[in-house]
Amino acid sequence: MTRLIAGAQPDTSDIPSEASTEERLEALIRILSDYIEHYHGGWVKMVALEDDTLKVKMGGACEGCPLSATTLHGWIAGTVTQFFPQIKSVVAVETTNLAEP
Repeated sequence: MTRLIAGAQPDTSDIPSEASTEERLEALIRILSDYIEHYHGGWVKMVALEDDTLKVKMGGACEGCPLSATTLHGWIAGTVTQFFPQIKSVVAVETTNLAEP
């Protein structure tokens, strides 16, 4: 289950600071995905980091959900940019080769 701290911010204390940016981003996305899966039945997975753009795939209950854009831009992107201010954009992409987490 996702570890949350006061203010509903993810607890990232388990993510090694010496890990690469991409590894730390993947770990944060896994934490966010655990929360989304537990409370909403959906999930998010990191697809790629290209320059200052993070590409993610949303699935499960997020597919076709009218609030998935709000989840993506308001919560996922907001959390990612809080921890990684160098990320300027978080976008959802369609992929066919990613299995559910």
